[in-house]
Amino acid sequence: MSVLDNVDAATNLAKNNELQLLVFRVSEKKDSAFYAINIFKTREVVESKNHFLTQIPSVHPLLEGTIVLRNLQIPILNLPAWLDVTLNENEISHSKILICDFNGIIIGLRIMSAYRVIKKNWNEMHAPDSYRLKEDGVVMNDTRLEDGSLCLILDYEKLLADVLPQALVNVDKDIEFLKDIVIPDKLKYGTVLIAEDSKTAQRHLIQLFQKANINIKLFDNGKKLIEYIKTLGESAKEIPAIITDIEMPEMSGFTVIQNLKANLVTRDIPIIVNSSMTGDNNKREAEDLGASGFIDKTKSHNVIPLIVSVMES
Repeated sequence: MSVLDNVDAATNLAKNNELQLLVFRVSEKKDSAFYAINIFKTREVVESKNHFLTQIPSVHPLLEGTIVLRNLQIPILNLPAWLDVTLNENEISHSKILICDFNGIIIGLRIMSAYRVIKKNWNEMHAPDSYRLKEDGVVMNDTRLEDGSLCLILDYEKLLADVLPQALVNVDKDIEFLKDIVIPDKLKYGTVLIAEDSKTAQRHLIQLFQKANINIKLFDNGKKLIEYIKTLGESAKEIPAIITDIEMPEMSGFTVIQNLKANLVTRDIPIIVNSSMTGDNNKREAEDLGASGFIDKTKSHNVIPLIVSVMES
C-alpha cells in the first residue's frame, strides 16, 4: 500500500483545525532531518531511476530538468541542494521524485524517501522566531513525530520563487489591474489585516498593497490575528477587510473565519482566503463558513479588486 493511500479529506481536516503531512527525508545519513509537506499538495511518489531526465540549458541550477509523467512535462527541483545537502551518484539513482501541485503548478521534488503520513492539529505546529529572523530562511514551522524527532515544514513558496519565479506573482505587472479601480474610503484610510505564515507570500502582499497605497498589518498566523482583534474591542468594526491563508501554525484559516463570524463585532467584515490549497472543496468550505472570496496565491493581484467588489456589493 502506498504511503499516500488512505488520507482523510483536506476540507474536513482543515475545518477541524487539523492537517495531514507527508514526512520525508532528503538524505540517507543517520542524522538527516525529517521534513514534511501538506499531503494535499502532493500527487504521488515515483522512482527516480524509472524516469528519463531531460536537462534544460540556461535555467536555474536547482532546476535539474524535466521528466514526462502521464503526458505531463514536469520540472524537477533539487530539494536536497536547496537544503545544502549533496547527493552522490548512487544516492541519486536510488532517490525518489515527489510530484506536487502548487496552485495548479505541477513540479517534482527530489527526495530520498517518503517516511509516512501523520495527522496533526494546527496547534501542534510551532513557528519559533528563530525561523523568521533569517531573511533567507527556508523553514516556516515545525512539529514533533511520535518518538520526539523534530520534523520541519519548509517554505515551498520560497523554493518556487527562487527557482521558478515566473510561476508566481509579478507585482510590477499585476499592479496594472488597479489603475481603473476606485478605492472606497474605508479601504483607502483603513488597515487591512492579513494572516499569512509564508515570508514569500507576505512579501508579495506587502508590495501589492504598498503600490496601491493601502495600509496593512501582517500576522504570522491566524491565532495572532484573532488575539489582536480582541484588543480592538468595538473599533474592530472599522477594519475594511481581512485576508487569511488556510495553512498556518496554531490556527488554520478556516478556524479564523469561524472565530470572526461568531463575533458580533467582526461578522460583517469581508474575509478573503488567499491560499495555495485551491481545491473546489476548500473553496466551498470557505464560502459556507462565510468567506467573501477565495484567491489562488499565484493570482494574488486579484485580491484588491476582489475586496473592492465585495465592499461595493
